[in-house]
Parts: sequence; structure tokens; C-alpha cells
Amino acid sequence: MARDPEAPPARLYLITPPLDAAAPFDKALASALGAGDVACVLVRFATNDPGQRKAILRALIPLAQDNGAALLVDGDAQLAARAGADGAHVAGAAALEEALESLKPERIVGVGGLDTRDECMSAGEQDIDYLMFGAPGDPATADEILERTRWWAEIFNVPCVAFAHELDGVVALADAGAEFIALASAVWTDKRGPAAAVAGATAQCAGALA
Repeated sequence: MARDPEAPPARLYLITPPLDAAAPFDKALASALGAGDVACVLVRFATNDPGQRKAILRALIPLAQDNGAALLVDGDAQLAARAGADGAHVAGAAALEEALESLKPERIVGVGGLDTRDECMSAGEQDIDYLMFGAPGDPATADEILERTRWWAEIFNVPCVAFAHELDGVVALADAGAEFIALASAVWTDKRGPAAAVAGATAQCAGALA
């Protein structure tokens, strides 16, 4: 089933590399945010130090929000609330329950890392803002993510975030009905720079409607 031609283009959901400081990544993020239609930034951490994590968020939250993007915290709903982030992304049913209790209804809660269709449907019946298929380091292949995205988009109204391993996977996922396309290293390691990668991905999302 192709994407509804009357639906708005899919938007981008950027996933940061694991960070132990905001700089110098903040410059790359600013470049990316200014180059296309980015709806959301998911911050991942390379440090377990609470102070460092909070400092990273305090630097990146206004940067994202000033560019019209929500900023979510990976895997830590309580930190998201304390730091003033827009919400959190969690993996698995147990973490989802905790995040919903901590953050709803004021903040965004998204979930991924669900292995079965039954788990996905159960999550979709709760007060989540989106469900994600695939992620950096997830063993799911591009074809598996595409198949799961197509299945979800045909049946459910809860928005879907679909992870594209490479930029050339954006069109297929957008055409399959994903409301958001998640990108990670495909943006940050692009030899042309993150701005060019985001601009190209935004154009591909729009092109999926053609």
C-alpha cells in the first residue's frame, strides 16, 4: 500500500551519536536543523554521569526547540523531566510503563525495541505519541523495518517512526506510510556534511508523495 497522496510528507527524526559532551556536536546539529524539516532530535549518551548528561541536554534543548524540533532523551524519562526536555524515547514494555507514569500528559513518550506484533499492538493501545521500528544497533534489516512499517501504517493511527540505515532507504519508508523517518549515522557521517544529508532526505520525503 502506497502512502496516501493527501497525507503530509514524512518528517525527519534525527538520532544523535552517543555523546559525552554537547560540543563539538552542537555545531553539526545546528547545521542539520537549519537544512530541512526536522521534527525531533533524540539524544543518546556515551556517559553515565548525571551532571554531564544534564549539561548536554541544557545545551541542546534550546538549539532544537529554537529550530522547531522537539528534543527527546533516550531511555531516561526522569532525566527528561528534570532537564526540561520535550520527552523521552524508551525501549520495551517495562520502560514504557514507567515513562508514561513520569511524563504524561505533559511530555512526549515514544517507544521502540518491541520484538513482536502483539507487543506493538499492546503499546499502541496506550498513551504513546509514536512507535519506532528499527534503531542504531538494532539487528532488524532494512527489509524487515519496511515490512513492519507498512503493516503498522495500514492498520493503526498511532504515528510510526521508521529507521533508515542509509539515505537511499528514505523514500521507501516514507512511501510505506511512516510519519517520521529516523536517521543517525547516515546524517552525521555523510561526506557532504549533515546539512546536505538532511536537505536531501527532506526532498526525498516530499518526493515520496509524487
